[in-house]
Amino acid sequence: MTEQSMLDDIVASHKNKWLKKLAEYQARMPTVSSMLVEGKVTRMVGMTLEALGCQAAVGVRCEVENNDGESIEAEVVGFNGDRLYLMPTGSIQGIQPNARVIPSNAVYEVAVGESLLGRVLDGTGRPLDSKGPLNTTETIALNGKPINPLDRAPVTEPLDVGVRAINALLSVGRGQRLGLFAGSGVGKSVLLGMMTRYTTADVIIVGLIGERGREVKDFINNILGEEGMARAVVVAVPADQTPVMRLHGAFMATSIAEYFRDQGKNVLLLMDSLTRFAQAQREIALAIGEPPATKGYPPSVFGKLPQLVERAGNAAKGNGSITAFYTVLTEGDDQMDPIADASRAILDGHIVLSRALAESGHFPAVDIEASISRVMVDIIDQNHLTMVQKFKHIYSTYKKNEDLITIGAYTKGSDSRVDQSIMLQPQFMEFLKQDMHEPASFQQSQQELEILFEQAQQTEQVLQTVDPFEPMPEANKNQL
Repeated sequence: MTEQSMLDDIVASHKNKWLKKLAEYQARMPTVSSMLVEGKVTRMVGMTLEALGCQAAVGVRCEVENNDGESIEAEVVGFNGDRLYLMPTGSIQGIQPNARVIPSNAVYEVAVGESLLGRVLDGTGRPLDSKGPLNTTETIALNGKPINPLDRAPVTEPLDVGVRAINALLSVGRGQRLGLFAGSGVGKSVLLGMMTRYTTADVIIVGLIGERGREVKDFINNILGEEGMARAVVVAVPADQTPVMRLHGAFMATSIAEYFRDQGKNVLLLMDSLTRFAQAQREIALAIGEPPATKGYPPSVFGKLPQLVERAGNAAKGNGSITAFYTVLTEGDDQMDPIADASRAILDGHIVLSRALAESGHFPAVDIEASISRVMVDIIDQNHLTMVQKFKHIYSTYKKNEDLITIGAYTKGSDSRVDQSIMLQPQFMEFLKQDMHEPASFQQSQQELEILFEQAQQTEQVLQTVDPFEPMPEANKNQL
């Protein structure tokens, strides 16, 4: 081979390479509304990339391209001067110095449609199950559209969640947002599964955010089951996913719920957990230099929580609703944890699960004293409300004197209210118990509460006729 032919081969090789690159650039041109300036990765610390030489808005998708041609997707999470801070949405394996950063000017969206029912999605909206591709043609943004608070319909109708203790004593309204406060291992996932199977809502959206990967399959197969999955959409983003994907999972579940609400359906949104969502935002905020505030949580965390929660609720009158349950992990069963405390302030009520009850084999382990539904007075009648107040009064009386009763320091007849609580405590505890495979409708729960209320009135009448310093007659004992 002559020297001239070798030179021609080199020129041809370079020419083909440049033509190929130009063809790639030309193919991208119709997809953008304006010229995009590419940049390069100048620094990487932890999972945060710094890019120089390009500009993009916060929340925009970018591609980080290595020298080997492989691309990794990332999202703009902040900037400092002419430097962009990017957070990858997937694996960071293979990112090299000076890797190309290509902004897309596109934000993240999720495909929506009736075909989502019965499917399991990841944080990008792709199916995790083996049921084939999604047959959807419509997409919506993850950040949603705010609703004028004056346009929202008031919460006036109860929603049956299939759990006796909640239906009867902590009644939930359509469009209400509640927190499920619990430590680890007290049965919150099982309780969520019961609500999914037995609720009267039209559609159930389940967001499993930041939980263990093993729990995802277990929740779908053993807790939801075929009955629950038939009208449910599950968005699963386990703990090994990047913090950006965990945020996306929570926003995606909410966006899907908004879509079905806008179709006029009553949606039940179950998100496990709000704490993992807050922790994901903490990771991102600290990585880009935001100073920590309360127990290591930067201020942006407490701004993100209401942005997510406020999207649930009722639409305009006559349209659909999103009734939401957000689990909140109380580290060390500390109810004053920063996320737990902030969540209580922005939710319409909270249900606390007690570790002591769970360890005694009591399920669901709902702590009636510590729980409250703020809209309950607006969705039940006066007779039901009177029974609830009576139940809580008697139950609380027993709990306050439980130590004295247990050690035998309380003398029978000292206080008729305590005597009444002691007599009714077994029936009350039995009322609060429920097998996970046993549904209890709203009407059935109310009827059983009426029976307990009648028993409470009978004991109160008997105790009023008994002299506390005289032995109780056998006839009166028989009435109890």
